Amino acid sequence: MGEFSPKTIVQELDKYIVGQREAKRAVAIALSNRERRRKLPPEIRSEVIPKNILMIGPTGVGKTEIARRLAAMINAPFIKVEATKFTEVGYVGRDVESIVHDLVEMCARKVYHEQLKQVESNAERLATDRIVSYLYQQMTQRGRKAVEKGQQAPGSNARLAKSPPILSGGPVSTVTRERLAKLVASRKLEDHFVEIEVSDMEPGGMLFDTRLDMDLEGDGVWFDDSARGFRGRGGQRKKKVRVKEARRILLREEANKLLDLDEVLDRAVSDTEEYGLVFIDEIDKLCGPKMDIGRDVSGEGVQRDLLPLLEGTTVMTRYGPVNTEHILFVAAGTFSQNKPSDLIPELQGRFPLRVELSPLTQEDFERILTEPKNSLTSQYAALLSTEGVSLKFTRDGIQEIARLAVLMNERMENIGARRLFTIIERLVEDLSFTASERKGERVVIDADYVTQQVGSLVKDENLSRYIL
Repeated sequence: MGEFSPKTIVQELDKYIVGQREAKRAVAIALSNRERRRKLPPEIRSEVIPKNILMIGPTGVGKTEIARRLAAMINAPFIKVEATKFTEVGYVGRDVESIVHDLVEMCARKVYHEQLKQVESNAERLATDRIVSYLYQQMTQRGRKAVEKGQQAPGSNARLAKSPPILSGGPVSTVTRERLAKLVASRKLEDHFVEIEVSDMEPGGMLFDTRLDMDLEGDGVWFDDSARGFRGRGGQRKKKVRVKEARRILLREEANKLLDLDEVLDRAVSDTEEYGLVFIDEIDKLCGPKMDIGRDVSGEGVQRDLLPLLEGTTVMTRYGPVNTEHILFVAAGTFSQNKPSDLIPELQGRFPLRVELSPLTQEDFERILTEPKNSLTSQYAALLSTEGVSLKFTRDGIQEIARLAVLMNERMENIGARRLFTIIERLVEDLSFTASERKGERVVIDADYVTQQVGSLVKDENLSRYIL
């Protein structure tokens, strides 16, 4: 992320998220400080820790989107978790350390596929060569057997005629490797069966190394003495598949041979430690009522289990130890029924930066509908254009949609910008259903159209609770 300054990060976030400048500035500075730390001398670098952020604000105002867009922008390992999915250690449920397991798992897959692209062309060439070798060997053997049978019994020419039509230019034994290579490369033998050799320890059908595909609770016998990973200990077995399937299986094998998988996993651990970003949603739900007897396994216990991760600890994963000291944690909650001070003091101290996100106004809704690169109006216009329907939203139509969204959020549960999804989906429902019959038609979504399609539902408050 060297080319991103705090200002450019905010500008990039502005392309997708309306308003909430304070929150954008906070995350931009936190990310930039982490990059600045990497440029410090080692003796100072170890003393600088990330400043975790607590976002406070109603649902649907952009808390999750800010974190998600930020991670995508800098290509950082990122996961989102709900705090309510975890329980205190020793009870049935997810342990908070699984956050780190999931983060490094995701990072390992990302690094693997990035490096896979670098060797893909070479792996494909090697896989094609193996397919040609298998075909040539098998066709030559079949040709010899056919000749031997032909010397002993009449009618052998009829049996030779049953060879694949594309290879019927002569006896199978005379097919050259060059001709086979051209046929395989031009995809003219895709449905022809070929017998290949595959590793016993690599299940067919997955373009992925087994170490990067093993379940977290998999059989421990696969691991070597160092618990660093596991190695396939089986031999080779023969498998008869179509050429197109053989290409996929052999491409996986050849790619894994070209990759240094230890280097992939080392980089995955390193990237997780240096660039990892964890978004913990619904953290306010951990502020349960005080209990006079026993412990609140769904609230305070989870808060205390989170402390080591936030402060910095080493978690053993199947890819090796991962230190969480420099992973950035961003937590969020509405805090509508409680306040941040209801969190245990130790956890509050682990989130030194706090930003409050503002509720969305009608003007914000209007901007959300039109300004972002991925605005809802442009998305629906693009969807219907695939059916030949031209969709245009007028200014007064946008204003009416925004007004109805604000009204519905006031009447019932305030779900923020997510209300726009429900209203627009209802608005274009009939168009989407009949689009194939309206090819070439131009539809204008103005205020009258919005009122006609959605207005009656809004007036019926009981009905709108179920539909909008």
